[in-house]
Amino acid sequence: MTTPTLIAIAGGSGSGKSRLARTLEDALAPHAATLTIDHFYHDLSHLPEPERDLVNFDDPATIDWPAVEATLELLAAAQPAPIPRYDFATHTRHPQTDTLAPAPVIILEGLWPLTRPAIRNLCHLTLFVDCSAELRLSRRIQRDTRERGRSETSVRRQFADHVGPMHDLHVQPQAALAHRVLSSPISREKIVDLLQTLASFTP
Repeated sequence: MTTPTLIAIAGGSGSGKSRLARTLEDALAPHAATLTIDHFYHDLSHLPEPERDLVNFDDPATIDWPAVEATLELLAAAQPAPIPRYDFATHTRHPQTDTLAPAPVIILEGLWPLTRPAIRNLCHLTLFVDCSAELRLSRRIQRDTRERGRSETSVRRQFADHVGPMHDLHVQPQAALAHRVLSSPISREKIVDLLQTLASFTP
């Protein structure tokens, strides 16, 4: 396999970055694979369960960054990489890992990938999905009340206490580090343009 093309997509919670990653992967199938930073949260099994729920998971310090970077280096070298299995219900890692096979295009998506110089240096293309706080909150409410059984009040409280402040401090500044900033919702024309750009990187 030739050297894979690495893409990093950053953006706030509810910005549409995961949807963009899926759209690109589907368009490039079967020649693309997606890696999400969410798999790399630190194992909190050493904490009592009530204390785990108090952790601010919108802080990048909750991520095992050396593991993320080591995984990307393996994939960049066209080698398979072990991926942690993270249990979001218990905030712990399973003993078993999954394996991500290398692909011609590797897409990394998450809240903060561009904060790490080592990740930026590995990537051929870096993207930031910009989205208003109002739209991000609306999407969070829809997702968390429908899929996670949470109340709208609890979602709004978490957004105000954790998501919003951490976005301003750690997420939004990545816009200045990205090759391209895309406004959400992302138009079909922008997707086509991205795919054309990727074609120039891919042998």
